[in-house]
Amino acid sequence: MAETNPDLDVVCIGNAIVDVLAQTDDATIERLGMAKGAMSLIDADQAEALYREMAPGVETSGGSAGNTAAGLASFGSRVAYIGKIADDQLGGIFRHDIRAIGAEFDTPAASDGPPTARCLIFITPDAERTMNTFLGACVNLGPDDIDGALLARAKVTYLEGYLWDRDEAKAAFLKAARLAHEANRRVALTLSDAFCVDRHRDSFRELINGHVDVLFANEAEILSLYQTDSFDEALQHVRDDCAIAALTRSEKGAVIVDGDEVHVVDAEPVAKVVDTTGAGDQYAAGFLHGLTHGHGPYDCGRLGGIAAAEVIGHIGPRPLVSLKELAAKRAG
Repeated sequence: MAETNPDLDVVCIGNAIVDVLAQTDDATIERLGMAKGAMSLIDADQAEALYREMAPGVETSGGSAGNTAAGLASFGSRVAYIGKIADDQLGGIFRHDIRAIGAEFDTPAASDGPPTARCLIFITPDAERTMNTFLGACVNLGPDDIDGALLARAKVTYLEGYLWDRDEAKAAFLKAARLAHEANRRVALTLSDAFCVDRHRDSFRELINGHVDVLFANEAEILSLYQTDSFDEALQHVRDDCAIAALTRSEKGAVIVDGDEVHVVDAEPVAKVVDTTGAGDQYAAGFLHGLTHGHGPYDCGRLGGIAAAEVIGHIGPRPLVSLKELAAKRAG
């Protein structure tokens, strides 16, 4: 394949989901039998039942990689998105929203099969989010949806770990990684959720070791991946598996592993933590924006921290202000 200069910074591949966010209390979480702080997959009937239990909330196009695409665009990065929607009302909303942020999105909508996905997010007073996801049309993303020409246009292809549940999506990831590397581009992966890692630990490690250049994980996810209670031990393992690892630790900040180098980045100040939904997604956005614009590991981590701090200060998984302007102010 003849190499061309990339005109995109990042292509994000993930579950195209419309998020429904509402505040609740711990008693409701317990009464409904939800695993607090986790993402659980639900079917259509469960989605209807839980929706009836939700207080009035906010509806916004989401999905982990979609949120990262929005953050990248807010930084000024050039971004595209691949994800499966249905030809229905929510699918139309998602397509409009993702294009409205400036992202390219041309994945064909499914004319039959399940409807567009939605995620019901219950936010407790401690700002923890409990997610219940009906994947709908997302489950039909497969290798045919991976556009090699699009990946060759981007410096980084970013993969959402939540998609790893189905064989067709796994095949799509492997195809995307192969095509990106054939074009001399980098591949990034977010582990997404500790429960997701628990389900796919061995295959995730194979994916990371053989196909991933940049890994994003929070502390719970990286401990689960290497089945250890020691963060330092997990850090030593991950440096053998991929070139760069960005490991977030909530209020402790983040640790960036870049080959033999280890960088510790303090957390950015937050006046009040309101909702942690999208924190990891926006961290990845800031980090990838820095990476694709020539910044070193520490500065990439700081941009990730700035984006994460912005999003946890309000309800919703996407930035409410220009991250480009916010980063410029913080740099000053």
